Amino acid sequence: MRTFVSFPLPAKFDYKAALLSWSQQFKEAIWLDSNEHNDEYGSFDALLAVAAESSIIVRRTTGAFDKLKSYRKERADWLFGFLSYDLKNGIEDLSSSNFDGLLFPNLFFFQPKKIIKIASGKLYFMYLDGYAQEIQSDYDSIFGKWDSPVKPNATASIHIKLRIFKDEYYQRARLMLAHIHRGDIYEANFCQEFYAKNTLIDPLSVYKKLNAISQPPFAVFLKNDDNFLLCASPERYLKKEGKRLVSQPIKGTAKRDGDPKIDTSLIEKLRHDEKERAENIMIVDLVRNDLSKSAERGSVKVERLCEVRSYRQVHQMVSTVSAVVSAERDPVDLIRESFPMGSMTGAPKVSAMKIIEELESFKRGLYSGAVGYFTPEGDFDFNVVIRSILYNATKKYVSFSVGSALTAKAIPEKEYEECLLKAKAMREVLESV
Repeated sequence: MRTFVSFPLPAKFDYKAALLSWSQQFKEAIWLDSNEHNDEYGSFDALLAVAAESSIIVRRTTGAFDKLKSYRKERADWLFGFLSYDLKNGIEDLSSSNFDGLLFPNLFFFQPKKIIKIASGKLYFMYLDGYAQEIQSDYDSIFGKWDSPVKPNATASIHIKLRIFKDEYYQRARLMLAHIHRGDIYEANFCQEFYAKNTLIDPLSVYKKLNAISQPPFAVFLKNDDNFLLCASPERYLKKEGKRLVSQPIKGTAKRDGDPKIDTSLIEKLRHDEKERAENIMIVDLVRNDLSKSAERGSVKVERLCEVRSYRQVHQMVSTVSAVVSAERDPVDLIRESFPMGSMTGAPKVSAMKIIEELESFKRGLYSGAVGYFTPEGDFDFNVVIRSILYNATKKYVSFSVGSALTAKAIPEKEYEECLLKAKAMREVLESV
């Protein structure tokens, strides 16, 4: 059971920075920030979970979802964590043997001792009953006496490397297109990794800079011992509220411009771009098919198709697909039936994932996976891990990856430019630390 205590938000106080700094003392911490986006499906402004009462870490993909299912039933509480892209190998007859410089687990969830929610102008402290007596002292520490932790040493100059260079990207993209033209697949999300070895960073400072540049609706700071995710994702993977499921796949990207007239023209160009719309509609069909596995008959609906939304650095084409599910369905099973998200795979999904594994040069791991939470009632909300920096502090390895959707009309040179556009924020942040 949890004790709930609310406080008004402190006036003229950077409460988000204070909460993030306070969270760094704990081995486990997950911060979810909507960045004040007006999300009709949102239920908070920000959410912080720290300090594991219990946890589950799974490194093998076989049986991972079954273990999570049992853990969720056993705890029947709030759980926060992540699902790696490579859990696909435990769902389908797939494997991953590409290079992995990060070595994150494939699945991690924890039951936090302490949860702090920001919503409707208030702070809600939701602590396990055994820690309720610490609420007032924690509040005082966060907003009065808490000193920011000493920043770890950071590498003075970070040199970002590409796992594959431009010419090799073109070659592999053309091989992917050959599969598309032959009819093996219709679309595939082809990704590449940027990385730095022997590198020290201050994860919290890097996250703050990345979030300030992008201000996305599904930002995440995640710490699990020496593993860090610094995420500026604009995309929701899947949300369950009651009997309702909602997925919001993104496909279609255009740059922003400082001139309002040019920026408006870029929005209109994206909105009517046949190639970008085709990419989005293919993934919408895939998501509809995934949700139909769980949905009540006739309940899968496309609520919005190819809606253009604008973020700090890019315009994105977003669709919204919903479904109604039986109250008896287990929430973990609902995720398993649509995982990994179609926007990061392609269509048909299994064939696309096989070809992706052949042509990409790195193991995706948490990139293309999902971060989120389960409520005690079995509701959940998960993002798509894109526009993110991953860091293994022990290995001193920093990585970020980007990709684009290839369809029959794709031009490798333009797809490469789209990748560089998506990589811009992460690269700038790392090279400026």
